[in-house]
Amino acid sequence: MVTNETAGRHVAGGPRITRRRLLAYAAATPTLSVVVKLADAVVGPGGAPPAGAQVAGIVDFTDALTLAAAPTQHLLVVEVTAENRVVARLPRAEVGQGITTAVAQIVADEIGARLEDTDVVLEDARPELLWNQLTGGSNTVHALYTPLRVAAAGARARLITAAARRWGVSASGLVTADTTVTGPGGRSATFGELSAAAASVTVPAVPAVPKDPSQHTLIGQPTTRIDARDIVTGKARYTQDLPIPDALTCVVARPPTLGGTVRSVDDRAARAVPGVVDVVRIPTGVAVVAETFDQALAGRDALVVDWNPGPAAHLSDADVRSRLRGAVLPYLPAPGMRVVEHAFDFAFVPHAPMEVLNCVADVRSDRAELWLSAKSPIVTAQTVALTVGLPVDRVTVHVVRGGGSFGRRLFFDPAPEAALVSKAVGRPVRLLWTRNDDMRHGRLRPASHHRARATLLLGNPIGYEHRMASVTLDGSHGLGELLSAVGLEALGVVGQAMFHLTQHDLYRLGIQTRSLREVDLPFPTGSWRSVFSGQVRTVDEVMVDQIARSMGQDPVAFRRAKLRSARLRAVLDKVATEGQWGRPMEPGTAQGVGLHEEYKSVVAYLVELDARDPSRPRVTGAVAAVDVGRAINPRGLEAQLQGALVDALSVILQAGVHIDGGAIREGSYADFRYARMRDTPPQVEVHVMPPTGEPGGAGELGVPAASAAVANAWARATGTVPTSFPIVDVAP
Repeated sequence: MVTNETAGRHVAGGPRITRRRLLAYAAATPTLSVVVKLADAVVGPGGAPPAGAQVAGIVDFTDALTLAAAPTQHLLVVEVTAENRVVARLPRAEVGQGITTAVAQIVADEIGARLEDTDVVLEDARPELLWNQLTGGSNTVHALYTPLRVAAAGARARLITAAARRWGVSASGLVTADTTVTGPGGRSATFGELSAAAASVTVPAVPAVPKDPSQHTLIGQPTTRIDARDIVTGKARYTQDLPIPDALTCVVARPPTLGGTVRSVDDRAARAVPGVVDVVRIPTGVAVVAETFDQALAGRDALVVDWNPGPAAHLSDADVRSRLRGAVLPYLPAPGMRVVEHAFDFAFVPHAPMEVLNCVADVRSDRAELWLSAKSPIVTAQTVALTVGLPVDRVTVHVVRGGGSFGRRLFFDPAPEAALVSKAVGRPVRLLWTRNDDMRHGRLRPASHHRARATLLLGNPIGYEHRMASVTLDGSHGLGELLSAVGLEALGVVGQAMFHLTQHDLYRLGIQTRSLREVDLPFPTGSWRSVFSGQVRTVDEVMVDQIARSMGQDPVAFRRAKLRSARLRAVLDKVATEGQWGRPMEPGTAQGVGLHEEYKSVVAYLVELDARDPSRPRVTGAVAAVDVGRAINPRGLEAQLQGALVDALSVILQAGVHIDGGAIREGSYADFRYARMRDTPPQVEVHVMPPTGEPGGAGELGVPAASAAVANAWARATGTVPTSFPIVDVAP
């Protein structure tokens, strides 16, 4: 579809740009705007359905998310403005993973523009679609690669057609490059000069077909983030930076136990604090509204609140472990066979993104407008509408860049809070969670318990069983809605569906089974980077090492012999070679390897660990090799795998939280022992394998393999199989 719409951007605090307003602007500044047709988005160019386009073809979670993304693929818009800017409007959230850079590379390459002339704008929530518009499951590039190219190719074809008409020449001899159309005789015209004419083209004179990958000049090239300079210079705006007129600040007094409620509150001293404007009771606590955050914090501290205990007040770490262990049945004896069997425990882990949760809300009697980093903005808008009693089409959610997520911003806890407070005070409010709020009242990766057993007959594995019990995963963030929408509810609850669609048998170990039993405990849980795989793959890879050890075989050689996939064997060989697997190591130090396959991608890590002081183990070096099918931005991919390693070594070696009577003990980075610079290796090599197909996902891919490599290095350095994570549990 081609429309004469302006490429205007919404400016925070300015007028809301509706479709009617866009059409009004178009009369003055017509631009080329190409929208992906739904048929093209689902079928793909040339009529070939992309992987995962049919329900019957779903084999993993990536397929499910890709199919579920189809309704939002027609939101993809590529615009060319009179100012010679190429603008891609993206219905996803940028939270530091670099998707805006990847999208800019795809669009610029396909249309023939300079990267510096390309902008990516995050799309507002589109509640009329009812569900989806979700950023999760490492799915953005995989799902949108073809639709983005279709849209950009459509714009390119129309620009070429407009130039051919202007010059009276055949369109077949024209090309695009450097945001310019060029032709015979030295003719040239910028995209901006052609945008108005191109907007009137209904049938292009050349095929609107994406380029062959051999013609790409930007896709696959290591590229610095397009927003890097803005981020490091402070020009990039996050939610709290937005200039919302008349906005007040707000913080919330929260209960000492998870899910606690207000029994009574004396707010007289709080209201007397200079600058405090109002005190508002909300379901999650008591909000203090003031002119500045310092004043709001002082008012919060002056409150006298009597709290009802939360539903988990009777539970501590030992109770949680006992409930989880009791949910996993022991294995029956296997007479006449050798078995390798271990049990494992994983602690709760918070997301702890650098930017804490926050939201700006402006709620009036007839409308609501919110700004936040939302990875499930449609569900956010629907929830806010229900919370404040407005029709969903009267709620606007602007998606703002976020300072980290790791799954946390799938949940939008501050949005209904800010909406309720704004409605109560009649003014916009900037609601901010403190770091303590984030640690002690945020979502947690569920704690889990695992039993795994390999059965060997005559020295060969003939079976492998892995039984997992996990605190129930909360699906109220968009993923649950997606699973239902593509017909996957038949597999069970959200956790069950995600578990079974994300686990793969990497090795030939005979008959293999994996099962999940969820234990419903009243803790706020959420999808933490790699969801179940970070725990399941760690257990599986530790077990593979122990099977090899029981058979007297080298762990890498054993893996090579048992791997099902040539792609996995290639990345394993790469890290073994580049990391010099098997080189002599000092006592108390060792190497470890780990592999993972998910999101249509594969990865291997080799790490070296120094455990000579078992109370302060440190990863001293790491090598990773990754095959994502086709890397859009190898430099961004390298950063993803470096970050995954830091997450992995943190939660495997030292970072987790403790539960005391329904309260989280850790309250900041000071006692949640996430890795510091001194805990991380001075050098991490990342090797990106040559293209093998369409792009897969990478944001969560590295954590499981890196976690396993660290655990295996510990086992080889200390001679002790790690069975409780984090390994070094130093309680604050």
